Amino acid sequence: MATPLLKVLKGLAAEKGMSLGDLLEGIVLHAFEGRSAFSSETLATIAKLRDAYGCRLTSADSHLHPDKDA
Repeated sequence: MATPLLKVLKGLAAEKGMSLGDLLEGIVLHAFEGRSAFSSETLATIAKLRDAYGCRLTSADSHLHPDKDA
């Protein structure tokens, strides 16, 4: 299940010309501040990558999320 998600992240990093680590750092730092890390243009790119790689996971699938029961 996680393989398509990883492919989407790697594809987005490549599209943005950055490493996967740098992409994840940006996502996490934005999340720590309660902000979205992505513009509407980037979200459209993510949607295309999700479709191309068959990534059907959503935030509801994040079973290890620390605030899930909150």
